[in-house]
Amino acid sequence: MKAIILAGGKGTRGKPYTEFFPKAMTPINERPLIDYIVRYLISFSFISEIIIVSDFSGLGGQIKNYYNNTKTKKKISFVQDSQSGTAGDLLHLGKQLNEDSEFVLWFVDNLCAIDLKKMYKRFKETKSVACIATRTKRKEETGFAVVENGIIKKFKEKPIMKLPMSECLGIYILGKDIIKRIKRKSKKQKINLSFDILQELSKEGKIGAYDIEDKEWIDAESPTLLERNQKEVKKIIKQMEP
Repeated sequence: MKAIILAGGKGTRGKPYTEFFPKAMTPINERPLIDYIVRYLISFSFISEIIIVSDFSGLGGQIKNYYNNTKTKKKISFVQDSQSGTAGDLLHLGKQLNEDSEFVLWFVDNLCAIDLKKMYKRFKETKSVACIATRTKRKEETGFAVVENGIIKKFKEKPIMKLPMSECLGIYILGKDIIKRIKRKSKKQKINLSFDILQELSKEGKIGAYDIEDKEWIDAESPTLLERNQKEVKKIIKQMEP
């Protein structure tokens, strides 16, 4: 099975930092964000190849330069971001991804030591076309208070809150029908995976959900957010170490 890392976003939430380096190269403990994901994916024996999609003619070139000097480069290939949307990019992978393939899709701003073996098992059990990592609770970044009749009775500092709906994370396992579905939309200039493809599949009951339960996850949107959540980030990257 191949794993695709989408690392071609403009990183608007990470400005001004992402004006100098792509989000994928955000430093964490002297290593770039993407390297934790690459090494974690490689640790699964069923992942045969990692395809990184980015704008290598622009700031994304820093990603390719980084891996030119590492041992892991043999398992990595690079595809230029087509600027045709998150689903459109999958059509431009050519021979590297065919219609008979199942594959992992990982958005580069997701840090989580998710158990891909269990997620793949869920994908197979539900006989779905896609399986999305989800969570039903999260640790809040701010403090909360218990208020009765306008009086604060108790503080809860950064509590873990149960979510009213499952939150979708940027880690997917996608099945054989996905590429065929995207091809049907190929006349569109930009094809969004969530809105144009997965939304239709959900109405057909063909998307499975894999709840990460108590696993920590963080949206690594910017160096500022990572700095603010150092304790959680350190815990996650430790879990992701092979």
